[in-house]
Amino acid sequence: METYGIEKYGIIGPKAVYRNLTPAALTEAALRRGEGSLSKTGALVVTTGKYTGRSPNDKFIVDTEGVHNEIAWGKVNKPISREKFDAIKGKVAAYLQGREIFIFDGYAGADPKYTKKFRIVNELASQNLFIHQLLIRPTAEQLETYGEPDYTMLVAPGFKCDPEVDGVNSEAAIMIDYEAHMIVIAGSQYSGEIKKSVFSTMNYVMTKENVLPMHCSANMDPETHETAVFFGLSGTGKTTLSADPGRKLIGDDEHGWSPDGIFNFEGGCYAKCINLKEENEPDIFRAIKFGSLVENVVMDPATRELDFDDDSLTENTRVGYPVDYISNAQIPGEGGIPKVVIFLTADAFGVLPPISRLSKEAAMYHFVTGFTSKLAGTERGITEPQPTFSTLFGEPFMPMDPQVYAKMLGDKLDQYGTKVYLVNTGWAGGSAAAGAKRMKLSYTRAMVTAALNGSFDNVEFKHHDVFNVDYPTSCPGVPAEMLDARGMWEDKAAYDEQANKLANMFAENFAKKYPHMAPEIANAGPRAK
Repeated sequence: METYGIEKYGIIGPKAVYRNLTPAALTEAALRRGEGSLSKTGALVVTTGKYTGRSPNDKFIVDTEGVHNEIAWGKVNKPISREKFDAIKGKVAAYLQGREIFIFDGYAGADPKYTKKFRIVNELASQNLFIHQLLIRPTAEQLETYGEPDYTMLVAPGFKCDPEVDGVNSEAAIMIDYEAHMIVIAGSQYSGEIKKSVFSTMNYVMTKENVLPMHCSANMDPETHETAVFFGLSGTGKTTLSADPGRKLIGDDEHGWSPDGIFNFEGGCYAKCINLKEENEPDIFRAIKFGSLVENVVMDPATRELDFDDDSLTENTRVGYPVDYISNAQIPGEGGIPKVVIFLTADAFGVLPPISRLSKEAAMYHFVTGFTSKLAGTERGITEPQPTFSTLFGEPFMPMDPQVYAKMLGDKLDQYGTKVYLVNTGWAGGSAAAGAKRMKLSYTRAMVTAALNGSFDNVEFKHHDVFNVDYPTSCPGVPAEMLDARGMWEDKAAYDEQANKLANMFAENFAKKYPHMAPEIANAGPRAK
């Protein structure tokens, strides 16, 4: 029996080893093994048990001499010793002995200059299907000459850690050893852990090659190849606004910015399904077909119809599928140097301008800040909008000091003259708590279009003294009064109070998290009066 060298990981005497099976063969294997069921449209539907989302408290980085001074240690990047890591890895390998093993040898990074080879070793056929569709798939010829992987990941959701013995926080552990080029995921069947472990690895190694890793979506003009990237946390419109039928989608989540341009780290998409409707998000809806993996969506066992409105298992329902299931996908996922960078935020206080232009220093400030809002009622105890600040719009996946990434962004903005805009997709004319409405999507689309096509280049801008940004006085397709955040409020004193309140929150967050950031960046942020 061919074992493809898994003995080197300590996996001895497997029942069978399968390498790079087709999606059809993996789907058949998952059904044979009782891992899931087929939906009406042919997608493989699974439930992931206790873990229906990422488990941040169970994520660790191996603290070794070679990486110790580069990692931003803290609540997000928690250390684990090499000894504890090796002990758990050995137990996982022993657990996998005598079992069917599913291997996927694939790539991260669409630009061949920066591609990294990842070997994913799975206990479950369904998870191997997931990563087969999410990473970049090798051709038959590439597979023949694949050689040794750059990084190896062992994934065993059936192995449960013992926190007292293993020195972790629960039965689950997601651990990256950057020096040994090894990743171990135990105890969690949520496939997002595999995807984000690849991302976290790329976010470390790409900085060594003058590539800025970014948690963003990207698209480009099909004729001119003019490229734009969209940063934003959940609920800000990152996927919606980058899915422009007039532009090619490079990717929806993970990219690198090299001296040659933008490239997708992935070969697939991992989309949320909650309240999914064909009329609102047709591309995602139609991608739920044979070859896709659906997680934690409730299905009628008789009709095999998926109920996207049912959140009884989790609100974080998901589907993974290859990017070529999207009709306007750019294959391979490469674009040019970004002409425009857009930071998306959903301000529930209703005080940020709907769109504003950022200086290089302000761009670096808002990049490290990563602001959006949680709404009243979304969590117990939240009675008014709460600010959420996620460093670099992807704090859980960025292992190094934020200054490393911020400096890379600033250098690229200087070098290429890329314009940066902050777009508020949140509330206008009042706060969410006071019953105001969100900015119309059609207006936001018009503003993004104007930013992309250069319509703001010859427009008058005004300075917002509190938020320290410049906002345009006119935009094609948008009433002029909708561009003035303060002007939309009937009660100007109430606006000023809320604006100062949010500006103080920005300042407190920045002072607490980035005390060593250069003063010119700190001074480019909001200034409460």
